[in-house]
Amino acid sequence: MYLFRKSLLAGRATLLACSVLVTNALAQKPAQPTLGYRSVKPLTQNGSSFKDLNKNGKLDKYEDWRLPLETRVQDLISQMTIEEKVGFMLISTTRLAGDNSFQQGAPKAEITSGFNEEDLVQSTNMFTRKPLPYPMMMAAGTTKGVMQNQLRHFILRANTSARTMADWSNNLQALCESSRLGIPAIVASNPRNHITIDASIGLSVGTTVFSKWPGELGLSAMHDLKLTREFADIARQEWAAVGLRKGYQYMADLATEPRWQRIEGTFGESADWTADMTREIVLGFQGPKLGMHSVALTTKHFPGGGPQVEGQDPHFDWGKNQHYPGNMFDYHLKPFQAAIDAGTSAIMPYYAKPIGTKYEEVAFAYNKGIIKDLLRDKMGFQGIINSDTGPIEMMPWGVEKLSILERYQKAIDCGVDLFSGSGDPSLLLETVKKGLVSEKRINESVARLLREKFTLGLFENPYVDADVAQKTVGNTNFQNRGDLAMRKSIVLLRNSAKLLPLAPKTKVYMESYYNNGRTQSPYAVIKPQANTGALTFVGTKEEADVAVLWITPNGGSLFSSTGAPIELQLSKNKIDVAHVNAITSAKPTVVLINYTSPWVIDEIDNANVKTVLATFGTTTDAVLDVLSGAFKPTGKMPFTTPVSRQAVLDNQSDVPGYMKPKGYALFTFGDGLTYEK
Repeated sequence: MYLFRKSLLAGRATLLACSVLVTNALAQKPAQPTLGYRSVKPLTQNGSSFKDLNKNGKLDKYEDWRLPLETRVQDLISQMTIEEKVGFMLISTTRLAGDNSFQQGAPKAEITSGFNEEDLVQSTNMFTRKPLPYPMMMAAGTTKGVMQNQLRHFILRANTSARTMADWSNNLQALCESSRLGIPAIVASNPRNHITIDASIGLSVGTTVFSKWPGELGLSAMHDLKLTREFADIARQEWAAVGLRKGYQYMADLATEPRWQRIEGTFGESADWTADMTREIVLGFQGPKLGMHSVALTTKHFPGGGPQVEGQDPHFDWGKNQHYPGNMFDYHLKPFQAAIDAGTSAIMPYYAKPIGTKYEEVAFAYNKGIIKDLLRDKMGFQGIINSDTGPIEMMPWGVEKLSILERYQKAIDCGVDLFSGSGDPSLLLETVKKGLVSEKRINESVARLLREKFTLGLFENPYVDADVAQKTVGNTNFQNRGDLAMRKSIVLLRNSAKLLPLAPKTKVYMESYYNNGRTQSPYAVIKPQANTGALTFVGTKEEADVAVLWITPNGGSLFSSTGAPIELQLSKNKIDVAHVNAITSAKPTVVLINYTSPWVIDEIDNANVKTVLATFGTTTDAVLDVLSGAFKPTGKMPFTTPVSRQAVLDNQSDVPGYMKPKGYALFTFGDGLTYEK
């Protein structure tokens, strides 16, 4: 009797457990997603709707949103041809018909969102100054790229209205939907929300219709992680509204070598602070977990691009070496680990090759010790490895003697999944067909790329609403938060004469100085009409009680490099030092310096310069609010500025400024004053 009752109780427990499992399963059943389609026919099964992407009249596993992710991925891979798989491993630059705003960035009315069979096919090289010995497509025409080359990853460089981008994105997705398997595209972009000086290709799109925020250094200078997360979430909403679902951003590199030309895109020199910033950026764009409302990020440039020899850039042969004279290789990994822990979807290795380390002296995209052993195995990254633009054809540092096919072989063997810089899959296809890379290995990369697309919900609905895009992008509420960030990004470095805040009715002569080589004069007198804080603005310094001089040094475009060592003195960066000194010696002067690099200011830093502020891409209104005291400065320096040219020459490239020997710094990481009560 006892055994019977025990068995009965056990049976009841089993039934109860099964009931709980069934209930949980029903509760976790995926909800019907909104489907977006243009040409395919919907399928209905048990009251649920699906898209017949391969047009075979039946529900395939990859079309069934109820199934586990991996089931869908493997089913689609089993249906893809090798040509489709290889094309899937390229991400190509694309532009809009009539787009001539490629580099400088002012939206132009003639841009259209249409396609044609020969649109925008380029056989030229973006960076090198001499023709390549073989044909190469840097940018693939969208129609030809999708239908002939099987491309499904694009980097949009065009700078136009939100509506045009949304319409173009919808046209692209409709084109993809009409293909054999209906695989949607994913469109990436470089940053679009920041005030920046160098809008070179690959760095920034320049001034856009999106909400405007400080440059990346300025975001860091705010010293406000909550507002940083809010920025990323706002940008996510704007990007997703126009169909941009992938960011070629942000840089987790450290500004430890002051001469490196890409410091403007970093969050500064501190690994710990940059790790915090990187975490908030990833979580803001992607969310706690990648999903249908996310913008996936590609964090770059692993394992940290800051410690370049002489600060040279590895887009060029003379800048291909990266070194660690201070033995701080691991220090540069901290922000990348933060990105990995936050769930970044992809990581981009840098062009450079390490010298003087335990690793092979080949570019990071070819470096198995860096990608597989370090990034994958030790740091635990399982997402997409996305090469920078052109390491196969243009920047194959350390593997120059290998053929193109052998370079593909080596990079894929190291772990690269997605190759940027070409729209022509023929050589990668040849690499596979000659047996240098197995189709099994290709399937691994394709699986990673498909997981991202499925998780983002692109297979269910890749389309956007152009009306919603127009209302979302750059809206007033978003810009109000950006305006706050502009003010918080300004750093008060020196106020020894207690000149700030300026008293009401002070007569102010305000001048900006920026020599970009395109304007008739680098001098511009600023006479604001609003937000003056009761200040009186005059047209000459002779009339003024106080002069305000806002200078923007200009080191030139990244791609204007000549191979000469980088100089940081103001006179070497298009600043008329004599003009600055004439103003500071004539009147009490507030000097604002826009820092895109850690400029050496000893040519103007004399006894007359008692009030100094740092900006990192901000607006005149924001500056006026700080000068007048309407907003008390709270910003902190994101990097250290050297005291002299010799300090720069003597510095160790991998060591942050705040750790460098005494006597190196004029202003140090974390410096920043506010107004006394």
